[in-house]
Amino acid sequence: MGVFFSFVLLGLSLAAPIGPINAAQLDKGIKKGFWHAWVFGWGAILADFVFIALVFFGVVHFLDNSFMKTFLWLFGFFVLTYTGIESLLSAGKIEVNARKAKDSLFSSFLTGFIMSLSNPLSILFWLGIYGSILANSASKYDMEHLLLYSSGILIGLLTWDFIMAIIASTFRRFLSKPILMGISIISGISLIGIGLYFAIQAAKVLFT
Repeated sequence: MGVFFSFVLLGLSLAAPIGPINAAQLDKGIKKGFWHAWVFGWGAILADFVFIALVFFGVVHFLDNSFMKTFLWLFGFFVLTYTGIESLLSAGKIEVNARKAKDSLFSSFLTGFIMSLSNPLSILFWLGIYGSILANSASKYDMEHLLLYSSGILIGLLTWDFIMAIIASTFRRFLSKPILMGISIISGISLIGIGLYFAIQAAKVLFT
């Protein structure tokens, strides 16, 4: 059980660093409340599960070529830039006391899934972190234990998703409209900035 909980802690540690997914989830929770932030996280975790499966079955090596890397960087640039611009445009429409959201929960889920799936850093992250852990663990444990410990990582991710959804929706209750607008603007600019970073990385791969 000690090894299993260490993998749960690993999942928490992998999810905790603030990046485009956490920034977008906070923005979603501030604008639309707990449920939208929570299902957004579920979408992102489903994408993480896809990456874990790709690494687990060795398919991820298919992505290790210049064409696919360029495509992934550019696709990530498009998704993050679009989301960032949308966040900036909707910043002035936030209502502090309004809890009704026009978008469906499925829309939030799909946004989280696409954002995480189109993030090249996620692919490199899971390939580097989970890939090395899997390689090390494969020499010590059988397949059943590897699947069990991998599920511990997912439990850690789900726990962090729940925590982030609570934090994001709680912020909304105590912050004024100008502050909420400011957070949304900062979040949008951050997403656009990361998107531009992805575009630069795509250019480096393409022209080197």
